[in-house]
Amino acid sequence: MKTITIGANDAGQRLDKFLQKTFRDLPSSLMYKHIRQKDIKINGKRCHIDDRVQAGDMLTLYIKDEFLGESRPQYDFLTASKRLSVVYEDDQILLLNKEAGLLVHPDDREYRDTLIGRVQRYLYEKGEYDPAAENSFAPALVNRIDRNTCGIVIAAKTAASLRILNDKLKNRELHKYYLCLVHGVLKQKEATLEGFLEKNEKQNRVYITSRKTDGGRTIATRYRVLGEKDNCSLLEIELLTGRTHQIRAHLASIGHPLLGDGKYGTNAINKGVGFQKQALCSYRLAFDFSTPAGELEYLNGREFEIDDIWFLPAFRKGMKPLVR
Repeated sequence: MKTITIGANDAGQRLDKFLQKTFRDLPSSLMYKHIRQKDIKINGKRCHIDDRVQAGDMLTLYIKDEFLGESRPQYDFLTASKRLSVVYEDDQILLLNKEAGLLVHPDDREYRDTLIGRVQRYLYEKGEYDPAAENSFAPALVNRIDRNTCGIVIAAKTAASLRILNDKLKNRELHKYYLCLVHGVLKQKEATLEGFLEKNEKQNRVYITSRKTDGGRTIATRYRVLGEKDNCSLLEIELLTGRTHQIRAHLASIGHPLLGDGKYGTNAINKGVGFQKQALCSYRLAFDFSTPAGELEYLNGREFEIDDIWFLPAFRKGMKPLVR
């Protein structure tokens, strides 16, 4: 027999989802069987797979110990770098200025030193995150940006803030603005680009079309020209949809690729630029809630901005020596 108490970060989950996350050695078929046979109880009473566990609930499992080896805590994050640029922090969230070149999540080439690894190490060393005390929750990122894009990424410290922010992101109640440098001078100084984006997984790139295709997803990218110099333009971008490589591919599709972008630009354009990565930064975030935000209501109407953007000094100085 095993008894555990549901903590605040596990509250609100379906019973079966919580059990699957917490007891990885418990087969799903056996879990459902034990629920039907009343071998799993909440507060001493019979429960069902779709019951929602609440903070303070006592969960009792009359199951062989061999199936109840709790998920071993993963401390790989302790090998991540301590380097972290915090834009804003409170008890619920972190806003981080991700450096260009850093992955947000592990992939098959880089597992340990990622933004989420650095966040978890930071909170662990502050005493705000204890993997051993959590059944299924870990601090998580709400949004993501490309490896070679810099700028603001949101991290949720609690399960409640993660659920709320995921909902706000989905319902477009978070507004994300980017700065970028593109090749050429745009005829329209302000416009909303629309189209369809189709992703090619094998090539790890996307393609933009004006007509709907079977795998195409609707995209909308709003831009405003902030400055022009030496056949380059500084743009502010608002993402109205958030698709993979959307800004890079959408601007390239109208003949204005980002400077330094080796995937959607061309060698002829990038030659002499001197940038090793695309000139793109997620520099401003606005919270604009139109529906209740619960514990995060205090963020409504607030904006956060970073001004340390690596490609702006080169633009202000003049691009003429770089772009031919």
